[in-house]
Amino acid sequence: MLGIPKRVVIVAAVVLGLAIIYSAGSEQRESEADSGDGPDGAAACRVVVTADVLNVRKGPGTEHEVVDRLQADAEADATDEVRDGFRRITGERWAADEFLRPVEGTDCR
Repeated sequence: MLGIPKRVVIVAAVVLGLAIIYSAGSEQRESEADSGDGPDGAAACRVVVTADVLNVRKGPGTEHEVVDRLQADAEADATDEVRDGFRRITGERWAADEFLRPVEGTDCR
């Protein structure tokens, strides 16, 4: 095989495989960090709905499509990101912050 020892090919393949596994693992860690999870897996910010029914939207504003509705007293994981009066909750979903109250013991800033 072009004069390359078999042992070198095997070592190179193992190193490449480990690099791919590490890369995939770091992407998973980044997505967990984006979700607002703390180091123990608990949400850094968790909120409770104070409205009877709260529209959850694709973006921070009433012009964005409604993708879900949360009932009174429902809890959701959230971030400390608030734009135009809307707080980002679980992924790229947004709800009016005035109808969300931080759950006691969480850090919603």
